[in-house]
Amino acid sequence: MKIISYDCFSGISGDMNLGAMIDLGVDQVFLTGELKKLNLPGWELIVSKDQRHGIVGTKVTVKQTRHEHAHRHLSDIEKIINESSLDFPTKELSMKIFMKIARAEASVHGISVDHVHFHEVGAVDSIIDVVGAAICFNALNVEGVHVSAVELGEGFVICDHGKLPVPAPATAEIIKGIPVKKGGVDFEATTPTGAAILATLGTNFNPDLKIKIEKTAYGVGQKEHEKVPNLLRVFLGEVLTDTSGHDAIQIECNIDDMNPEFFEYISERLFKAGVSDVFCSNIIMKKGRPGVLLNVICENESADAVKSIIFTESTSLGIRTFPFRKDTLARKFETVPTIYGDVTVKRSYYDGKEVSCKPEYEECKKIASGKGIPVKEVYNNIMAVINNKIIKKDI
Repeated sequence: MKIISYDCFSGISGDMNLGAMIDLGVDQVFLTGELKKLNLPGWELIVSKDQRHGIVGTKVTVKQTRHEHAHRHLSDIEKIINESSLDFPTKELSMKIFMKIARAEASVHGISVDHVHFHEVGAVDSIIDVVGAAICFNALNVEGVHVSAVELGEGFVICDHGKLPVPAPATAEIIKGIPVKKGGVDFEATTPTGAAILATLGTNFNPDLKIKIEKTAYGVGQKEHEKVPNLLRVFLGEVLTDTSGHDAIQIECNIDDMNPEFFEYISERLFKAGVSDVFCSNIIMKKGRPGVLLNVICENESADAVKSIIFTESTSLGIRTFPFRKDTLARKFETVPTIYGDVTVKRSYYDGKEVSCKPEYEECKKIASGKGIPVKEVYNNIMAVINNKIIKKDI
C-alpha cells in the first residue's frame, strides 16, 4: 500500500506542506495551473530551494500581490471553491479541510459553524495552502497518510484575537486525538491550517508503523531555529500492513413523534458537520408504535457536534453511542476523458487489486441536467468508456 508519512518533528504549516509536496514530486507548474482554477486574484506562488541546518528542501511562499480587508465566512470559502473549475475530488477534500477549521473555531468561540468568521485562515494565502494541499494529495495517488507525533511549539502567537498561547485554541481543538509534543521550538510550530491538513488526510497515527521508504522530501519553514531545523519531512513509501481500518463511533436514536420532513434537514446538518454517513430505518417501537431509527457514523472528535444537532433539531430524548472499527477499501480518484468531457471516477482496491470503479454521481447529475438526458444514460455511457467499450450511439 502506497502512503505518505508525515514526520512533523518541527511542526507543520500550510506553506511547509506545499513545499514538501513539491519536493516529493508534485509538478510546480501543474500545481500553479490548478490553483488558478480558483479564479482568486491577488496571489503569486514563489518556489525556491532553501536549507535549514544544512538540509536542503523546497520553500514555498504564497505572496499576496494586493492587500485585502475582507474576512470570509465558511459560505464565502465554499462559494469560491464550488464555483471554480477544479475537479470534484479536489473541491470535496478542500471543503473537508476547511470544515475541520470551522468546527474548531465554532467550538472555541461558542458559535455555530455558519457564523464562524475566518480571519487569517480566510486570507488568500491560507486558501491557496488548503486547496493546494488537496490538489497535491490527489495528484500523488496514495492510499493512506501516516502521521507522526506533531510538534506544537511553545510561547505565544499574535493574531486578530490578540496574543494567544501556543498552540492557538483552534489548533488545540483540531489536533485532538492526534499524538503531539511541545517545547521542541519556541514559536508556533503547527498552525490551524497545518493541523487541519493532518486531521483530514491522516489515516494512521501508529508510531510503530513500518514502511519501506521510496523517497524523502522536505518543506522549508519561514523561520530559523538554532536547535531544531525548521523543516517538515515527508516520506513516500510502501506499507505492508493494512492501514485502511480505524476506530469510529456509531450514534443512534429512536424517533416516533417528529415531522418526517425534518429528517432531510437534520441529515444535511450532520453531513456538513463532517460525519461519514447518515441513514434511517423503519422500526416498531414499544406498544406497536411505528418509528424511525436514526443512525450516524462519525469520528470520535465529531461526537459532541453530532449529539448537539440531534438533541436540538430532532424530538429525540436519548442517544446511544457505540464504538466500533471501520474498515474501508483503498480508493483513488482520477480524471478520464469521456464523450461528455473529463469526468472524475473513483477506483476502489482490496489487497492491492481493483474491485470496483464508478464515476462520481454529482458529476453525472450535472451532465444529465445540462444535456436534458436521463442520469442513468450518462452513468451507463461513462461506465462503457471506463470498461473500454465502444459507444456507437450519437450523443
